[in-house]
Amino acid sequence: MKLHTFREVVVRKGIGNKWRVVRDRCFKYLLFILSFLGISPLVLIIGYIVVKGLSSMSLRFLFSLPVPVGEKGGGIANAIVGTGILVFVASFFSVPLGVLGGIYLNEYGGYSNRKRWLTYCTRLSVEMLQGIPSIVIGIVVWMWVVLGMGHFSALAGGIALGIMMLPTVVKSTEETLRLVPPSIREGALALGVPYYRVVLRVLIPASKSGILTGILLGIARIAGETAPLLFTAFGNPYFSTDITEPINSLPLLIFNYATSPYEEWHRIAWGASLVLIGFVFLLSLSARFFVSRGTIKKLSVNKSGNSKV
Repeated sequence: MKLHTFREVVVRKGIGNKWRVVRDRCFKYLLFILSFLGISPLVLIIGYIVVKGLSSMSLRFLFSLPVPVGEKGGGIANAIVGTGILVFVASFFSVPLGVLGGIYLNEYGGYSNRKRWLTYCTRLSVEMLQGIPSIVIGIVVWMWVVLGMGHFSALAGGIALGIMMLPTVVKSTEETLRLVPPSIREGALALGVPYYRVVLRVLIPASKSGILTGILLGIARIAGETAPLLFTAFGNPYFSTDITEPINSLPLLIFNYATSPYEEWHRIAWGASLVLIGFVFLLSLSARFFVSRGTIKKLSVNKSGNSKV
């Protein structure tokens, strides 16, 4: 009688294959459960906001001003316009500085020369600025701008939000420019194109999708910030478009109305929360759209060997 090893018996009876199938299915189910647990908080939060805020949605709610305490109705038109003004002011300061900073770090930050202390300090400052709490930025801007002007203003709020947005724009610009193939730069320089025109006409157009994606993500990052606005923009129950005066915004309105003892204000706060979530969701979808289009344009090589950017 021929004796067989345990391994030969397992293989011959197919036990090993069955055990591998069981382990594979268990691993798939585990991944499914963990994925569901990971997205369930987001689904629950968004679902709850939609349920609570959908009853407040109407054209009158979006295009009318708040009413005095004790009266029913009112809207959030001033907060929507104020949010747009704050985002515009923040982008006006942070986008040019962020793009220029990203270009500088990409062009000079890759060298290992220790004498380039300005590059090292710039990158370190951007990384540290990204980790500073928003309330600290609000207090600093309050000391710099609000005390200097003598009153709260949309300008101070926009500067605070712009400081928070700046690191996102710098890092996205730098990382996107790094994806540009060196052959594109070398080809332009070999044709005698000046260096500044290579940057402006070749590198930036080739990576404009990634840069725009970083700008949209930065706007989505600051759209829901409340802490810095408490010390800078302060809020305004009236309709205002003057950047030198206090201004309202959706995060400020949600904070003030949600902490009030009035049931009508709570309803308005839920509606404003839904509008703010929808705004951030649209920005995120726009960013995904530009990412899907490709950060770097592909080179189309024709039969003669010439390449087009």
